[in-house]
Amino acid sequence: MATAAVIGCGDVSVVHLAAIERLGIELVGVCDTEPGRAPTGYVKHRDLLDDLRPDVVHICTPHDQHVPIAIDALERGVHVLLEKPVAHTVAQAERLISAAKDHPEVKVGVCLQNRYNLTTQAARTLLASGELGAVRGGSATVLWHRDREYYRARPWRGRTARSGGGVLINQAIHTLDLMEWLLGDVVEVRGNAGRYGFGGDIDVEDTAHLLLEHAGGARSVLFATVTNVHDAPVSIEIVTERATLLIRGDLTVSYPDGRTEVVAERRTGPGGRAYWGASHELLIADFYRQLSEPAPFWLGVEEGTRSLRLIDQVYRQHT
Repeated sequence: MATAAVIGCGDVSVVHLAAIERLGIELVGVCDTEPGRAPTGYVKHRDLLDDLRPDVVHICTPHDQHVPIAIDALERGVHVLLEKPVAHTVAQAERLISAAKDHPEVKVGVCLQNRYNLTTQAARTLLASGELGAVRGGSATVLWHRDREYYRARPWRGRTARSGGGVLINQAIHTLDLMEWLLGDVVEVRGNAGRYGFGGDIDVEDTAHLLLEHAGGARSVLFATVTNVHDAPVSIEIVTERATLLIRGDLTVSYPDGRTEVVAERRTGPGGRAYWGASHELLIADFYRQLSEPAPFWLGVEEGTRSLRLIDQVYRQHT
């Protein structure tokens, strides 16, 4: 049986801890720099790694801590399952890419769990089959709500130096990842990001819009904000020659003759939040299943950095 440890006991750690328990993986320790969050755990991650030597460490810390902890784990031969984003900057992500190449026997996975959704899996299969014809383009919206207390509770979220950015890197990165995964490689991205709802409380963007040019000629747009009055379902629409696909909770495929097909999404269970989706456990289970296989995990550091590179380009245009 594999053993696991969790470093970072903030909000998202609950879905990792729940998945570890349900999958029957032995949890040998937890760590957080704030002792109150892990009263029976470690405060220093190196102490945990050296004392416990888990098979896998789940890293659920603030973004700027991802890479240093992951590299420490790799150097000790501990497999890494990393919450998104890979890092708070592309430069840090490239450090981890290099370290992973130096330790090919150690697996690294990145939690872009929405690729495991029934709806996105079905959409990708349909698009790849060719039966819907060429993809013409698409659009996506992330209309969520965060208030000042969200940033006050975890001040790192509102500081570029620690988070790397705002709505793009922290909330919309999953949707941006899916747009590229479903519509094809992005060869050009243009956009803007701004702060409209929070004034000087934070120095990261709360709203952003992107125009994506995909290999093959498709074009898509994405709008994301955390200034909405509530957490609306993420919407992804893809227009092809012979149908329109809409993911909004479930997947609806609409044809010109009026026919529709629906693929239902899994419903979220207890623990976590509805907008995180229901696929964390699927990704985590898949990662553990592949520990004994020689190939790298398919959602590794380089794959996970693709969306971060796009976000970085938008931030550079904005500044």
